[in-house]
Amino acid sequence: MRLKIFLASLAVVILWGVFARARSAPITAGPIKLYSVDQKRYIMSEKIVKSDEEWKKELTPEQYHVMREQGTERAFTGEYWNNHEKGVYRCAACGNDLFKSDTKFESGTGWPSFYKPVAKENVGTESDDSYFMKRTEVHCAKCGAHLGHIFPDGPEPTGLRYCINSASLKFNKK
Repeated sequence: MRLKIFLASLAVVILWGVFARARSAPITAGPIKLYSVDQKRYIMSEKIVKSDEEWKKELTPEQYHVMREQGTERAFTGEYWNNHEKGVYRCAACGNDLFKSDTKFESGTGWPSFYKPVAKENVGTESDDSYFMKRTEVHCAKCGAHLGHIFPDGPEPTGLRYCINSASLKFNKK
């Protein structure tokens, strides 16, 4: 009997963790200031707001799971975890400039890791308390897509590790 209660409780906790990851506040339309690597300056842009149906049509199933349902790809399986080419990593959903290759480093985690974004305005953060962990989620400031999480174990000069899913990124070679 105790085992049944324990297993039922465990199932509830796991399901709660999955559903608690859903974004609490949808992104709202409006102007936003972003840094453009190509133009080497800040530009004004519009936030992108789309329905789940629109995102499902534009993204692959894996991208949709990661970027719209706050999923995570398996370690060492993403397209960019071992990429060493020079260029810019952009949001796979909207093309927003996110990270430069010169801020990418080998974290040993199996996901692309960066110590800073192109500009703080280009990414947003949100508290993520799912799965009984306290983490900081990183999302695209332009479209709200889930990118990954930030951890305080990165290299200098920031000491941060932006642990990002390859499925959230599109790499543009220099």
